[in-house]
Amino acid sequence: MPKPVRKAVLPVAGLGTRFLPATKVIPKEMIPVIDKPVVQYAIEEARAAGIEEFIFVSAEGKESIAQHFSAQPWLEKNLAAKGKTAELALVTGCTLPPGKIHTVLQGDPLGLGHAVWCAWKLVGDEPFAVILPDDMVLSDKPCLGQLIDAHAKVGGHVVAVENVAKDQTNRYGILDVLSEEGRIAKAKGLVEKPKPEEAPSTLAIIGRYVLDPVVFKELDKKTKGAGNEIQLTDALNRTISEVPFHGYRFEGRRYDCGTRVGFVEANVAFGLAHPEMVGRLLPLIEKLVSQVKS
Repeated sequence: MPKPVRKAVLPVAGLGTRFLPATKVIPKEMIPVIDKPVVQYAIEEARAAGIEEFIFVSAEGKESIAQHFSAQPWLEKNLAAKGKTAELALVTGCTLPPGKIHTVLQGDPLGLGHAVWCAWKLVGDEPFAVILPDDMVLSDKPCLGQLIDAHAKVGGHVVAVENVAKDQTNRYGILDVLSEEGRIAKAKGLVEKPKPEEAPSTLAIIGRYVLDPVVFKELDKKTKGAGNEIQLTDALNRTISEVPFHGYRFEGRRYDCGTRVGFVEANVAFGLAHPEMVGRLLPLIEKLVSQVKS
């Protein structure tokens, strides 16, 4: 049986240039979808999946991300004194236990593989999760929890995958599928951002991974790939001879909050899934659509 997955790495060092000027001072991960920062959804998903420790691979000026999940005694004291119990519950509900938050600075942004490598000493020699907060998944069961369950059965590397349009393969890591059984696809290789005519499939990796620590030894070689960056998919590809690699077709719907349109789509989708908002939001959306059509 594989070791339990207890730690999650969250690469949050990006500059968020697509969202300037909003991200001039505020980290893009702290921009809210409905009433919570994007990164809080990722942490809640991880906690629901049983993750105990959280490693932020961050950059200077993004200290507010870790602070958001730390205790805020002054705020909590004032809310309690004013009898604002509901608000106090919201504040304390997103606070992680002491010693469970770790931050490591990435320094030079050399790619996702480099960001994951930065967490090596904190992860150690055990399987771990990687969560890209920009990818939000709306599902009945946490997407990461689905991967962890699959990993308990097959071990090695397990990544969340979904089919994308053929003309979008150059935006993702794409699996070269060996066999499929139910939601699980066993891969014999993977290609980072292939041209549509060169893609071995349309099965794309999205921002959820459960990885064997063997990947760190490959990342430590600092080999650069597409975009002259250290690509995580390249390192995973080079370890397939050592550990199995599977893609898991997760249940749920992914929203790419790394783009402005995807961010708006996520707000609408999560708003419609909110029991206190759907009744008011749905007719408002219909009204706006009718106004645009007219």
